[in-house]
Amino acid sequence: MRLFVQLMFAIGLLTGLGPAFAAAPSERPGMGATVYQDTDGWGTTFRTWAPNADAVYVSGSFNGWATNTHPLTMEGDDLWSIDVPGVWAGHEYQFIMLNDSNTHWRNDPWARKLTSSNGQSIIVNPEQYQWQHEMVTPNWNELVIYEMHTGTFGTSEGGPFPGNFPGVQAHLDHLQNLGINAIELLPLNEFAGDQSWGYNPGHIFSVESYYGGPQQLKQLIDDCHQRGIAVLVDVVYNHLGPTDLGCWQYDGWSENDGGGIYFYNDERAATPWGDTRPNFGRTEVRQFLRDAAVQWLDEYHVDGLRVDGTRWIEWTDVGNNPDGWSWMQWLNEELDSLYPGKLITAEDMSNNHWITKPTSEDGAGFDAQWDPWFVHPVRQVIEESNDDYRNMWDIKDAITFNYNDSPFQRVIFTESHDEVANGRTRVPEAIWPGNADSYYSKKRSTLAAGVVFTSPGIPMIFQGQEFLEDGWFSDAEALDWERAEMYTGITDLYRDLIALRLNSGGNSRGLMGENVNVHHVNDWDNVIAWHRWMDGGEGDDVVVLANFKNLAWGDYRIGFPRGGTWKVRFNSDWQGYDEEFGGTASDDIVVDAIEQDGMPYSASLEFGADSMIILSQSPACPTDQNDDGTVNVNDILAVIAAWGTPDADVTGDGQTNVDDLLLTIGAFGDCP
Repeated sequence: MRLFVQLMFAIGLLTGLGPAFAAAPSERPGMGATVYQDTDGWGTTFRTWAPNADAVYVSGSFNGWATNTHPLTMEGDDLWSIDVPGVWAGHEYQFIMLNDSNTHWRNDPWARKLTSSNGQSIIVNPEQYQWQHEMVTPNWNELVIYEMHTGTFGTSEGGPFPGNFPGVQAHLDHLQNLGINAIELLPLNEFAGDQSWGYNPGHIFSVESYYGGPQQLKQLIDDCHQRGIAVLVDVVYNHLGPTDLGCWQYDGWSENDGGGIYFYNDERAATPWGDTRPNFGRTEVRQFLRDAAVQWLDEYHVDGLRVDGTRWIEWTDVGNNPDGWSWMQWLNEELDSLYPGKLITAEDMSNNHWITKPTSEDGAGFDAQWDPWFVHPVRQVIEESNDDYRNMWDIKDAITFNYNDSPFQRVIFTESHDEVANGRTRVPEAIWPGNADSYYSKKRSTLAAGVVFTSPGIPMIFQGQEFLEDGWFSDAEALDWERAEMYTGITDLYRDLIALRLNSGGNSRGLMGENVNVHHVNDWDNVIAWHRWMDGGEGDDVVVLANFKNLAWGDYRIGFPRGGTWKVRFNSDWQGYDEEFGGTASDDIVVDAIEQDGMPYSASLEFGADSMIILSQSPACPTDQNDDGTVNVNDILAVIAAWGTPDADVTGDGQTNVDDLLLTIGAFGDCP
């Protein structure tokens, strides 16, 4: 059987990207170190690709690090392998490459674990972890993403930096209470040293040892799934390393002092981070990168990937790179086939609609991409110190922009790891440097957050944004969790925005819809309003008004799509969020049949300076028998009085009975 599988692997390499790789990952032959069990017990198959080696050996803790006792046999097609009985998970190893008269010790490019980035490879049995929970990824219009860096987010016992996977677990209650249903982890692959953003992967199959390694990561993912939190992972394939690279000049060969078989060895190798661009035109390298991506979804049960710097895959210093484009297309076709429903996002940041077009239309096939046409104009407007220079048309364009007529092909945010570093700071800090806790910083940063959660797209916030983390992001400075205690009101504001975004109260369904109409733009007074809806109607239509001026209004008229009573669901000026806020806001309003802003109805509103209000109508409330907007004792008495008749039927079974009474009691209080 093993010989048959090896033959199929060889056919796959010869045919490139053909049907030899159509089977599930677990049915494919293992590269690197693959633990097996047969009638003689446990063992490990070592397999590696080394087209320029004269001989290959494996050495490790199982043979006293001997240099010549375990030679690998050439299988054909430049693959070498050996079965070693009695070797199992936990043993350390390296490959020894003989090339001409040179001997090279190499870590396994396919190693799932290392002692450190420049240490030894460690055998892992991926089937060893017993998963307890499965996750159904939320629909993309229901996702709220929280981006985080494992090394700074938290520690297992709430102590000081550095952070790790148990440290992330320790703060999952906070994220769950906030309403987050997806976390996005900065890259987790083994990198040089113990501190890094993670965008310098030395070993793309291995999980960073300093964070806790494969088992602790799986425990974290399992815990997230138990709580209904999806897990997305950043992956980096536009360059590798550039240091502590296990695959650098792997079998001893290179040209132009380049990286050897896994890399371009000409001018195409150059990237802003070193001359380490993978050779996307070579079948074996394409497979290597593709399988690294698949491993996250297969072995780690993650719910999606964010592919970093795709423009550096599709472009080189000497022009566009068709190798990289075709690799991205193949990757997305493979992932769509094997793992439908998983979110595969690109970080291209170049307004390239082709990134998220389907491969059937010659697009790259990504599901979504980070949107520079949202973050940059919104931040520019919100950080501007002079009200007179704020441009509401830029806000309108940011709200309505989309890719390929699909609003959920974009991820929108005002803070990310890139936007709060590299010369840029957190939004509250940028508003007033050195005074991120100021009234103006709080008001305008939360207003910007309101635009994120009420615009079409997949909303994302960055760690600590919900409690006004200041300064800029650094992998050497832990998240300041004391601020979470200082600014509980601001955290509540984010929680309320997320609840509305997810229609948790059943009265803001339109915020999950694709439809938007920015119907009111007052650039002179810095006021803008927009209508969101999915299907329209009560409980669906949402109207958002944002005031970007340090001036409160007491009588300001805007258009509404429907008549009737509209309720203020959210007011960012509420003093419950911060005692410095003004508390200005309208109560429930009755909309007049007066045309305004191209709409048949309108109303006059009151709202605070640098604030947002969100309004919607209550859906039908069948347990409210007398239509006074509240379910109370009068409605219970009405159910009892109608017992046995259809007059107070709530369930729709044609008569009033105990089921109707129980529903009425359960709905006690104000209607949504």
